[in-house]
Formats: sequence, structure tokens, C-alpha cells
Amino acid sequence: MNYEIKGDTLPYVEITLEQGESVKCEGGSMCWMSPNLKMDTHGGGIGKMFSKVISGEAMFHNTYTCERGTGLIAFSSSFPGKIMALNIEPGKEIICQKSAFLASSIGVDRSVFFQKKLGAGFFGGEGFIMQKLSGNGVAFVEIDGSVEVKTLGAGQSIIIDTGYLALMDATCTMDIKAVGGVKNTLLGGEGFFNTVVNGPGNVYLQSMPFSKLAGMFNVSST
Repeated sequence: MNYEIKGDTLPYVEITLEQGESVKCEGGSMCWMSPNLKMDTHGGGIGKMFSKVISGEAMFHNTYTCERGTGLIAFSSSFPGKIMALNIEPGKEIICQKSAFLASSIGVDRSVFFQKKLGAGFFGGEGFIMQKLSGNGVAFVEIDGSVEVKTLGAGQSIIIDTGYLALMDATCTMDIKAVGGVKNTLLGGEGFFNTVVNGPGNVYLQSMPFSKLAGMFNVSST
């Protein structure tokens, strides 16, 4: 499988498949493909379908397989930002926000990832339930706005405002921290809690969370 990420603020990824190769995605992600690709829709067992619902995934996903020759398929982002290709392998799993996954090779698995600390899930802004990408292959993920990668060593941490955490290495852990001070909390405009990510590992930050942009439009329309 070969791929090329194209576009600027509204990117898309074009993937070239050889005969017998496949790629999978959630429904609605494909934007164009060559006629020699075959689509199959899968759901999985009841337990797996239930886990998809609570993690924000679609209940069904599509697999596209090249039946002959060389095929081409493209997937586009749903929001202005960036598409990243991540190499997933044992020991290099990724934890990501529910909306990040775009497509992947067949060997990449997605599963529900529960925050071990309830406070981080309920107040950290990233949600109690995230997604874990594991297995072996290439995963394509969406970032809202631009991306900044911070590498944390053991014992290092970074404080992140709500919604700006896109994904992180599975070796990182997440917690919450109160803003502190009545005046800071009520008048500072940063909310009651911040997200704290602890190393070691890479942390991927996004510059314009969709939730923040949506909130700006809501304010302007009132």
C-alpha cells in the first residue's frame, strides 16, 4: 500500500492498492475510487458493535479491496486541519480522540479506551471514552487545525486546555488539574479544569478543536 497526503487546509489522502490489498474506514469517509475496488460492509459481534456505539464510532465500517491490477481510493478530512499517517505496531499503540480516525490498513485494530481515572474522563475535556489504535499497519488520523508534537520524557508533563489534545502515545497517562483560585476559575475564561498529560511519549496537540469553533459560531449567532 502506497499513499500520498494532498491538499492544504482541507486535506485528503490518496491510497494506491495492489491486487488483493485492502483498506478500511468508517462509512462516509470515501470520496473517490477506481472501479476495480470492491466495498464490503462489516459490523462484528454484538459486543463489538456495542463498544463502537459507546466510543462514538459508527456501528459498521467499510472495507475496500482491490480485485485486479492497481487501484486508487481517496479519503477526505471532515474539518479544516491536517491528516497524519501513523505507523502502528506492537509497543507503539496510540490513544486518540473519538473523531480522529479516518482510515487504516487492515492490520490496524480499534478498541475502546477507558480513562483509568474517572476525573480525567469527566472533567478533562477529552471524554471518559477514547479510542486505542493497535495492531500492525498504517492509520490515517484527522487533526483539527494545525498540529504540534511535544515529546515528553519520563516524569515530564504538559498542561493542555480542554479539547486541544488530539492523540498521544499509549505510554502517556492523562489526568486533570483544577485551574485554582476563585477569580481565575470564574473570570479567567479557561474553565474549571485543564488536562494534564504525563510522559514518557509523544503528545499531539491541535490548534483549533472543532468544539471550540462550534462554540464561537453559537456565540456569534445569539
